[in-house]
Amino acid sequence: MKQVYQFISELTANNNREWFAAHKDEYNKATATFHSFAQRMIDMIATFDSAAAHLSVKDCTYRIYRDVRFSADKRPYKIHMGLFINPPYGKRINTCGYYIHIEPGHSMICAGTIGLESKVIKAIRQAIFDNIDEYRAIVESQEFKGCFSCLGDNFLKTAPKGFPKDWEHIDYIRPRDFIAYQPVDDDFLCSDDIVEKLKKYCIQAKRFNDFINFTIEDFIEGTSSEPLPHIY
Repeated sequence: MKQVYQFISELTANNNREWFAAHKDEYNKATATFHSFAQRMIDMIATFDSAAAHLSVKDCTYRIYRDVRFSADKRPYKIHMGLFINPPYGKRINTCGYYIHIEPGHSMICAGTIGLESKVIKAIRQAIFDNIDEYRAIVESQEFKGCFSCLGDNFLKTAPKGFPKDWEHIDYIRPRDFIAYQPVDDDFLCSDDIVEKLKKYCIQAKRFNDFINFTIEDFIEGTSSEPLPHIY
């Protein structure tokens, strides 16, 4: 993975098409390393989440090229590599999965999903409210907290509409993005036994994902025959 970090660091400092074209070989080598890592992660997750076995590397990885058509930021390339293993659908469906973000100085391990429709967010909040003991047993367990120090993102400033403001667990339903994540340093992801090290994170991520996905999939089945698009 050191090769991946090295390439991304150099790309960050030289984010233009001329430099990229001149260093296409380095990009191809870094991508091959990253895809090998991705396959090993898929294989590892499949040992306890069998639906992952149906996914390919292509299902779980992203192009490095940015869509700049409607963006003020015209840099042509992303300055990170992301791996989203989302059994059984792959990266294009908006349910919870396992995400690894590789960016020098900003790498992280994540569970969950982002960018859900407001009606789905409301359903998740209701599920947490109605099943708070089950949810707390997951996110407050020593094993889970030992892997993920951050829970939720993009928080409302106040209590969500329709829920009691004085509920003692209100912070669990204030996020707009239901994720759990752990920032990690570059050396951690560059260790030789990184896939084995990540297994405990992914096992805990599955507990969180299963709780949220039950609500998401129940909502989808009850309202539409079309799956929700993913926006990672």
